[in-house]
Amino acid sequence: MIKIVPAIDLIGGRCVRLTQGDYGSQKAYDGMPAEVARRYADAGVERIHLVDLDGAKAGAPANLKVLEAIAGAVSCELEWGGGISSTAALESVFSAGATHAIAGSVAALQPELFQTWLQRFGARIILGADVRDGRIAVKGWLEEASLTAEALVRRFLPLGLRECIVTDIARDGMLSGPSSALYVKLQAAFPEVSFTVSGGISSMDDIRALDALGLRKVIVGKAFYEGRITLKDIALWSQNA
Repeated sequence: MIKIVPAIDLIGGRCVRLTQGDYGSQKAYDGMPAEVARRYADAGVERIHLVDLDGAKAGAPANLKVLEAIAGAVSCELEWGGGISSTAALESVFSAGATHAIAGSVAALQPELFQTWLQRFGARIILGADVRDGRIAVKGWLEEASLTAEALVRRFLPLGLRECIVTDIARDGMLSGPSSALYVKLQAAFPEVSFTVSGGISSMDDIRALDALGLRKVIVGKAFYEGRITLKDIALWSQNA
């Protein structure tokens, strides 16, 4: 069964959600991040997706204290993205408690550096491929690179890449359903890589449909905060998975 990876997006130490990556559209939600993470962990999830939106914009991790608090509150895996633009930043994220690190801008703009991370940290490194109109977006989705997700994966596959999160920015936070065909195409082209669906999830029906297509992981964010997917839903699904 497809695994649900719940998301916690952070600005100023608080849980927020953006729409299509627009920082001007942020909506804050009640609950301290560590408490939200604990609720997810108690529901049986194996991994939580954490995004440092301040860090993505600044180019350096900005919410490491929050990461430390979450790591101290839960025992599940924590994947962290946002602001990991140097080896020192990567090491600080791991030191603060992340089990996996997501790198997108470095992979697109500094591929040699990303290669050294793959060689040093192996499966703990996740490629973040955030796409807008077919092209990779970088630097907190504020700029674009002339690359596709397929090109990025193809480049790093021989170097040990095993996991990739692909976010369809046009659907992120829109609750309009995922770009299923995109993920099916990528998973079929690169069966060695585990692709995570990100963007557009609106209900458990979306997750059931993705599961039927043979996809492996899916990130759930706004649908949970807006009450369209509940902790009970996540718990039942995680138990069956």
